[in-house]
Amino acid sequence: QLQFVESGGGLVQPGGSQRLSCAASGFALPNSGITWFRQAPGKGREAISCITSDGITHYKDDVEGRFTASRDNAKNTVYLQMNSLKPEGTANFFCAASGACPVRFIGVLLPQPFVEYNYWGLGTQVTVSS
Repeated sequence: QLQFVESGGGLVQPGGSQRLSCAASGFALPNSGITWFRQAPGKGREAISCITSDGITHYKDDVEGRFTASRDNAKNTVYLQMNSLKPEGTANFFCAASGACPVRFIGVLLPQPFVEYNYWGLGTQVTVSS
């Protein structure tokens, strides 16, 4: 089954940094938008960042300025650099591909229906705690 493999999660202190990776396993990185999602305990999955095939990035308001998405097509990998992490940022992080990035509306990224996303991985857990 073709899917992304997320990695880089772990325990980090508040105010710390973490870099997540989203690697295409056994296939080339799609020439499409790659969206990062997070799912906090007991909450739904929300889109927080997207990077287009041209490297244009979009962010949810509460991570903009702290998180940076990038992609290395040669390595078939997308990254999410997370700085100034907050305790409420504890979540499982996923990446997935779709034709276009989510629409940004009033500071929120509105994704397409989840079934329209491809290559969902198992996620990587980030725990922000002292």
